[in-house]
Amino acid sequence: MLNNVAVAVANGVAPFELGIFCEVFGVDRSAVGLPVYDFAVCAAEDNPLAVGDGHYGLTLPHGPDRLEEADLICLPADREAPVRDYPAALLASLHRAVDRGARVLSVCSGAFVLGAAGLLDDRRCTTHWMHAPALARRFPRARVDPDVLYVDEGPVVTSAGTASGIDACLHVVRQEQGAEVANTIARRMVVPPHRDGGQAQYIRRPLPRTSCDTVGAVIGWMARHLDGEITVEQLAERAHMSPRTFARRFLQETGTTPYQWVLRQRVLLAQELLEATDETVDAIAGRCGFGNAAALRHHFLRALGTTPNAFRRAFRGPQAVA
Repeated sequence: MLNNVAVAVANGVAPFELGIFCEVFGVDRSAVGLPVYDFAVCAAEDNPLAVGDGHYGLTLPHGPDRLEEADLICLPADREAPVRDYPAALLASLHRAVDRGARVLSVCSGAFVLGAAGLLDDRRCTTHWMHAPALARRFPRARVDPDVLYVDEGPVVTSAGTASGIDACLHVVRQEQGAEVANTIARRMVVPPHRDGGQAQYIRRPLPRTSCDTVGAVIGWMARHLDGEITVEQLAERAHMSPRTFARRFLQETGTTPYQWVLRQRVLLAQELLEATDETVDAIAGRCGFGNAAALRHHFLRALGTTPNAFRRAFRGPQAVA
């Protein structure tokens, strides 16, 4: 269970990425029924620490010893990450954390800290696309994927630049405490409740950007009709495009295919229904467009690594209604 969260801050820390961890895990939202984390921001080097380009400093009350009790250690970006070395005490703390079953989560160039600790060896990982070549060169045993928002490799979670760190944090919350908690935090932060980690960091467009959102209305229709059959041909007709043009435009604007988008939304809907209702797995499968419980179990297991019944037992809300 996720209770204790610590952020390890090095010199040159990026304030936006540090703020992500503070906003997701450091805000008391108990008034709306959300868990309160034992949260601390820790100095990985001697105080005071420079922030960003050194325009101001930061003095923190906790040192690296506070990391020893954390269930999750967060690593924000820092300015010199691609070329600098990190304190041996910090790297040893990260190793001990993983050995005792804790998780580590990096945003952007925070992945270089994990690489220096040897925690990316033989693991798939990501970072901001601008830093990906340097990460791969410096840590050749890391399997760097520069084209995704975040990667979950068991105890090690890495994410790309800036806002993808929010996605990775919410992903961890969703895994540990369920979709309802993650979605409520997302609503309070006014961000999308879920973006799949496999989505592209950025879209290469052969044509200039336009000011219109050409598939937004169709996506809204898809979200309202997850219980029925949805084909590219149907969607293309609604968008007044050929199926080939629609599929290409959808990928450009969302970073994923129509099929993968629908599949992920169906799994998310199933999570919410398993948490909040008494409906049978068969009934939920029908409401989510999977047709039957066997199909739901198959896709649920592939997406989340667990079964619908096991998920319900783990995250069942106390006020579930039929």
